[in-house]
Amino acid sequence: MTEHTGANAASVTTEAAEPAAPTLGQKIAAEAIGTFVLVFIGCGSAVYAASGGEFDILGIAMAFGLAVLVMIYAFGRVSGGHFNPAVSVAAALSGRVAWRDAGIYIVAQLVGAILGAAALFALLHGFDGYDATNNMGQNFFGDGGYAWWAALFLELLLTAIFVLVILAVTDGRNEHPGLAPLAIGFTLTAVHLVAISATGTSVNPARSIGPALFAGTDALADLWLFILAPLLGAAVAGLAYPALFGRDTDPVPGSGLTFAQRSARASAPGSSQDQYQQQWNQQPNWNQGQAAQGAQGTATQQWGPEPIIQDGWQWDPQSQQWIPAQQQPPAPQAPQQGTQPEQGQYGQAQPGQSQPGQSQPGQHGQYGQPGQPGQPGQPGQHGQWPDDDGQTQIRR
Repeated sequence: MTEHTGANAASVTTEAAEPAAPTLGQKIAAEAIGTFVLVFIGCGSAVYAASGGEFDILGIAMAFGLAVLVMIYAFGRVSGGHFNPAVSVAAALSGRVAWRDAGIYIVAQLVGAILGAAALFALLHGFDGYDATNNMGQNFFGDGGYAWWAALFLELLLTAIFVLVILAVTDGRNEHPGLAPLAIGFTLTAVHLVAISATGTSVNPARSIGPALFAGTDALADLWLFILAPLLGAAVAGLAYPALFGRDTDPVPGSGLTFAQRSARASAPGSSQDQYQQQWNQQPNWNQGQAAQGAQGTATQQWGPEPIIQDGWQWDPQSQQWIPAQQQPPAPQAPQQGTQPEQGQYGQAQPGQSQPGQSQPGQHGQYGQPGQPGQPGQPGQHGQWPDDDGQTQIRR
């Protein structure tokens, strides 16, 4: 044991550096390699067993199950270990993966499946007289005498079961996440034990597309079912799992039915749009005032110029009269002669009187002084400005 001395000895820590997150390129490589191994080993077990004159259902099922189990343990930390477009679609629908990433995963899986089938195709030609037609571990239903509707429903149901197990064991609330690959591998084995004799077992569009490209026209003619049925089963599982059992975390942005739900959530109580709408409704609009405290009293503040308030009286431009500052303005009345201001001129009007009188001259650009209400001859006429000689001139 080494003893540390010095001023920095107390600051020595043993915390391990946090590992860097996998890059997109690493995720693509992991999905491609995992799907390559799944197709090569799984389909290869079926073809090599058949070439030797034996067809061991248990052995083929175990080959598929073990291949996916090992690949998840190897690359699950990098990409999550989908190796199946149906799993990626279900993960996106359930809110665990963004649709953009799911699309990239699916492309990588298809590339890996095609490369795995191509490698298998090349190696099988090591047998003399090998013919790849209907001998690539491809899926089938018509030539096997199985009705298309039964094959469709079987693949849909088995895919939904398989994907539900994957979503359950990879849930963050699972107490034993280290056992997830085992559960997934054994589930895939059980699924193959059920359907190998009927359809060759797909539950994975990439696993079906890869071999079909090398197995001839019959395999290509049946391929639509093994793309459609697994995707439908994945959609059922991807929507059903969070609906039945909830989510361990909030949905990843850009996943699930987020885009379809935005319009419904936008006006929900507490949403940003709802808060904006409430704020908008609370704003004063035309013909609605807000109480505001003025410099010399309380007045009603409306959109437009500030009201003219002097000594507790407010000038009402509609009725052309002075009114008490805290009262609503009276209905508009026809202005009497001598009280109508000239357009664009400001001055003082007499409260309660329409006859002009004398007013206190004001400075140019300022309002004059109003007189007392009810005392004619004191306030100035609205529309008055002081002349250069200091005398008030009435403008009509």
